[in-house]
Amino acid sequence: MSTFLMVVLAIASIVLIASVLLQSGNSDGLSGSIAGGAEQLFGKKKSKGYEAILEKVTAVAAVLFILISLVLVAIE
Repeated sequence: MSTFLMVVLAIASIVLIASVLLQSGNSDGLSGSIAGGAEQLFGKKKSKGYEAILEKVTAVAAVLFILISLVLVAIE
């Protein structure tokens, strides 16, 4: 059982790392934080497309990673 969970944990961690690395950044440094404040509040809603899929994959992989880690600690 624990071997299976460790394999699933390794897969979840690889998926989590890949999904985080594939996402684009939120700001363009200091100029993005000064000039892009209103754009974050009112514009560029990313409800569809590639970014939304990556956000969902990241959230699912993170939850799986945490839950499987807790289960592995509890059974050993």
